[in-house]
Amino acid sequence: MTSAVDERDGRTLTSADQFREEVVAACRPLVLRGLVDHWPAVDQGSPGALRDYLARFGAGVAMETFVGPPHIRGRYFYADGLKGFNFERRTLRLAEALDQMVQALDDPDAPTLYAGSLALDDHLPGFMTENVMPLLPPDVAGRIWLGHASRVATHYDAFENLACVVAGTRRFTLYPPSAIGDLYVGPIDNTLSGQPVSLAASDPDNPAYPRFHAIRDQALVADLNPGDALFLPKLWWHQVEATAPFNGMVNYWWDAFAAGPDAPFTSLLLAMITLAERPEVERQAWRAFFDHYVFRPQGHPLAHLPVEQHGVLGPLKAGNYGRLRARVMQLLRGG
Repeated sequence: MTSAVDERDGRTLTSADQFREEVVAACRPLVLRGLVDHWPAVDQGSPGALRDYLARFGAGVAMETFVGPPHIRGRYFYADGLKGFNFERRTLRLAEALDQMVQALDDPDAPTLYAGSLALDDHLPGFMTENVMPLLPPDVAGRIWLGHASRVATHYDAFENLACVVAGTRRFTLYPPSAIGDLYVGPIDNTLSGQPVSLAASDPDNPAYPRFHAIRDQALVADLNPGDALFLPKLWWHQVEATAPFNGMVNYWWDAFAAGPDAPFTSLLLAMITLAERPEVERQAWRAFFDHYVFRPQGHPLAHLPVEQHGVLGPLKAGNYGRLRARVMQLLRGG
């Protein structure tokens, strides 16, 4: 049986430090009720009013819009056999897309439209000045998602995610990172929009995905209304359903625990080419080394030595980040 995501009154969060300490550091999904219910964007009240409000900021920048035939009912996914997709991509300006979205609300036979991950600084300059997010560092920029009722396939983000509903309703169905092996994830280089997706969650009764049934009813569910937000830690799998005829969301991606410019996903790709096809016994040996030096279930690998003897295994912020990175770059160059 699915369970609801834990929640709290988002209006009790008043600073970035409090948000980081009480929410982000827990690394657990959390619904923040009413976090942005004071935003002017949330207060527009109708699709037409929100369209007109956003038109005030529009920079007219061309963007990619998903356009789906009526029969897919907003379920943007692969075509049969993972050969292509069941929708088309059109280049539109934001004002054009919004007009088509609003006009189609009165036509049940019209195609569905979905415009996602639009950088606010590029497409709606000035929006973030009126709709302020004080819980994040000032260099974290927002993105807006607009469209008809839709279902975005189960995927993960490689960053922390704060998703804020400004119009319509959203349902998030979540699975923990440990579920990856039971989700039957598709290819990583043939994706709908960047991240690989779960094939099983989109076709749950398919006998080709038997392990999915063991986790299907263990999902967490979050239902969000305008003004509500969801904090989603990195690597949590999530299906996103926009359940109203017209929907809008603003989200923020950032790496809350980065020690430098390099992303963990980079090391995953490197490990794929250096380790994935070696003999199983050798892979197990490397797993022991990764556990010891990286995942550290027994604590720091040099805990038995004085701190001043930890060398490059000392704190990354003490200059060791740059030293280790330089060594990695040297090795990649064949040095």
